[in-house]
Amino acid sequence: MMHMVTKLARNDEGATAIEYALIASLVSIAIVGALLVLNSSAGGMFQYIVDNVGPALGG
Repeated sequence: MMHMVTKLARNDEGATAIEYALIASLVSIAIVGALLVLNSSAGGMFQYIVDNVGPALGG
């Protein structure tokens, strides 16, 4: 029984999984933040394309 407790105390696989989950969540928060900042400029760019490509194609 004492051997299992010692083995469980030394096991760090769960800690590694938690670290990767935290890194992934921070990366996803950074991506969402960047998309929110770029949203207004990207929206204007796509509207510019729609406004200019339609008439250029005769539509």
